Amino acid sequence: MSEISVLVPSYNHAPFIERSLRSIFAQTIPIKKLIVIDDGSKDESVAVIETVLADCPFAYEFIKRENRGLCATLNEGFDKTGGAYFAYLGSDDVWLPTFLDEQTALLDSRPDAVLAFGHGYLIDEHDNIIDRTDNWFRFGDDVLPQLLRGEIFPSAGVLYRRSALKKYGWNENALLEDYELYLNLYPDGEFAQNGKLLCAWRQHGRNTSGDFQLMLQEHLAAQQRSAEKLGISPAELESVQHAIKFRAVSGYIRSGNIREAISLFWESRKGAESLYQAVKIFSRIAVPQRLFQWNRRRKRNNAIAANGKLRL
Repeated sequence: MSEISVLVPSYNHAPFIERSLRSIFAQTIPIKKLIVIDDGSKDESVAVIETVLADCPFAYEFIKRENRGLCATLNEGFDKTGGAYFAYLGSDDVWLPTFLDEQTALLDSRPDAVLAFGHGYLIDEHDNIIDRTDNWFRFGDDVLPQLLRGEIFPSAGVLYRRSALKKYGWNENALLEDYELYLNLYPDGEFAQNGKLLCAWRQHGRNTSGDFQLMLQEHLAAQQRSAEKLGISPAELESVQHAIKFRAVSGYIRSGNIREAISLFWESRKGAESLYQAVKIFSRIAVPQRLFQWNRRRKRNNAIAANGKLRL
C-alpha cells in the first residue's frame, strides 16, 4: 500500500479543529504520519489540538509557532513528511471516512496523474449541509479551460502525488494557496477526477473565499505568472482575463457590492460567453439587494431542511 502523509495547517479555528482532526483519525486506511502546524493562532486552537491529538491512532508531530502564512505552513509541512502521496486538510474542513482510501486507489490506477480531486459538500458553522460544489459546475476530462474561468475544486478533496508536487510547492507570495499550483501542475500530468463527494468545505465568516476582490486579483496574478508555461499567448490571456472578470461579477452581487459589480460588468463585458449570459447577470444586478439576499437565505434554509447535518 502506498504511504500517505497528511498535514493540518491550523489558524484560529478552535471551534472546528477537533472535527477536522477526528475525520482524519477515522480514515479507513492508515497514514504514514500526521503533521499539525499551528500558525500563530490567537484563539484556543493549541489547547484543543493538544487534547485531541492524545487520541491520534498513528504517528504525529505537532508544531506551534509564530504566524508565517498558509503557503509557508504548507511548504514546511510538506518538507517534514514522506511517502508517495500527500494531502492537507484545512483546520475547518472535514474528510469523509473513505477519502484517503478512494483517492489513493485512484492515483494508484492512474500513474500519469499528478493529483486526484473531487467535489465536496458545503457546510456551515454547525455542520449543516448548505450546498455541494458539483451543483456549481462539473469538470470535463480537460480541466484547464475551467481553471482559467476560476472554477476550482475544493482543496479538501485533493490528494497529491509527492513526486509531482515537490517540483513546485506553494508560492509564499500568493494569498490563495492552490490556484497557481494547479496551473503549474497542469502541464505535468493528468488531474484524476473522483465522481464521489468525499469531503466537506466549511463556509463561515472567516473564509478567504468570501473576499471576492482578493480572489479575483490572485487569480489574475497567477494566470499572468503561469501563462508562458501553459502556452497562452498575450492575446489569449487578455481574452481569458476578460472572461474570468465577467464571471466574478456574480461574486460581487452575492456579497452585496453592487457598485463594484456594475463597474466590473462594464469593464469586462467582452468576456461574456453569450448575450444570454450578459443579460442574466445584468438582471441580477437590477434585482433589489433585499430581495436578492432574501432569496439566498431561502435557498440556504431549504438546503438545510433537505440535507440535514453532515454525518460521518
